[in-house]
Amino acid sequence: MIGGMAELPPRVRLVIFDLDGVIYRGSGPVPGAPELVAWLHATGTAVRFATNNSMVTRAGYVERLGAMGIPTTVEEIVTSTSATVEHLRQHAPEVRSVLAIGADGMREELTTAGLEVVMADAVEPPAGPGGPLARRFDAVVVGLDPLIDYARLAIAMSAVAGGARLIATNADTRYPTPAGFLPGAGSIVAALATATGVTPEVIGKPAPAMFRAITEASGIPAAECVVVGDNPDADVVGAHRAGCAAILVLTGVADAALAAGLRGERVPEAVAAGPAEVRVLLEPRLS
Repeated sequence: MIGGMAELPPRVRLVIFDLDGVIYRGSGPVPGAPELVAWLHATGTAVRFATNNSMVTRAGYVERLGAMGIPTTVEEIVTSTSATVEHLRQHAPEVRSVLAIGADGMREELTTAGLEVVMADAVEPPAGPGGPLARRFDAVVVGLDPLIDYARLAIAMSAVAGGARLIATNADTRYPTPAGFLPGAGSIVAALATATGVTPEVIGKPAPAMFRAITEASGIPAAECVVVGDNPDADVVGAHRAGCAAILVLTGVADAALAAGLRGERVPEAVAAGPAEVRVLLEPRLS
């Protein structure tokens, strides 16, 4: 066992898992992860899987996890897009029309939620360069768009200038691939924020909005929630800013040396080598 239980909540009713590096690596599950999730389900503990990826629908993640022997439901999956939807429901119900920069999965999630969604590449450009659009949007929602170009950025900038809120599904500046990194949604958001002078509302980790959206939707207080993640900067910081405790697992980004050097809000309540030790940490705290 690496790390103790002293600072974890005495009662845990909700466990939020990061996905990549915690539940799976590549196309296969982290050893012990399917068994840990199955045990939590059997105890009646609420389980959620959270990811900053805005490009894939929740149904897509259900299929992917099921193929790894981890049965789950759409309700248990929280992407940065679905967290954005929940954030809007809770804190900005007046937002109905959305100009979107992102992939098809983001468009599908926003549309399914009942929002009027127009993708940036489908908007008629202004009569004059930099001028107002023919219609107003309540919000510009930005996710990762692999086909982003100058025209889409210009359309989004005009929408923000026309009064639309600027909302980032996540602020990850880099997107990991098996071969290296690509620009992430945060790089698009940064371009728009710089061009418009507007500070975006960020939903995904490490901003607290994602985990707050999860606890608010579940009806379980943050004080009875534990986030299990492998990234101190995203998972641990995001958990703490939302009022949740965090267990750092050493199956992904972090190793024991990195964990030992953490300071401030990056310090988790406990550190575990893997899923089996997460169960040992949680078992006496479930009710």
